[in-house]
Amino acid sequence: MTNLETAKQQISQMLAMQDAMNTRVSETWRENNYEWYRAIWVECAEMLDHHGWKWWKHQEIDVAQVQLELVDIFHFGLSLRLMAESDVSIVTDQLASDLALSSNEQDFKIALESLAADAVANKAFNGLAFADCMRLMDMDLTELFRQYVGKNTLNFFRQDHGYKEGTYIKVWSGKEDNEVLADVVNTLDVTHPDFQTQVYDALKAHYPS
Repeated sequence: MTNLETAKQQISQMLAMQDAMNTRVSETWRENNYEWYRAIWVECAEMLDHHGWKWWKHQEIDVAQVQLELVDIFHFGLSLRLMAESDVSIVTDQLASDLALSSNEQDFKIALESLAADAVANKAFNGLAFADCMRLMDMDLTELFRQYVGKNTLNFFRQDHGYKEGTYIKVWSGKEDNEVLADVVNTLDVTHPDFQTQVYDALKAHYPS
């Protein structure tokens, strides 16, 4: 399988998972006109704090947290693209093309501002700016896929175990569920066709009964 074929396969799976998650929240999510673009620029502002931008004091980049924020933004970006185009194959091709691009921008803050600016001005998801942000945080598509599938699966797991009802247990044996998730996804083969199922089963095995 070529790199492009792998990219399209991963993007197609993430689009399907995003549609499923949005449908879980509301079966009419496409007609509800949720402001996904607003979620993008708000997340961009939050991410900048994890990256650091204050010239008047010492700050270190929290790469892991910035990557997590990028994954969250990708959820919103996928949703925006799915609202704009009903043909998933077209969305897949567009995203595969976008994420393979680079503007050669070397300043993460500028790349992030381009992403936020397009969300504010055009209510759009700027794939090129997002690709720049990934590149500058040493995050390739496979790592985006790993973290996206993990977070999406955890969201489903939470819903299945009483998140909405308030009965969900978030701390498992002294660790928050996000920490358990990070441990889980790093022990599994991201290329396995049942990767998503394996993540869910591993979470289930760790969840306090």
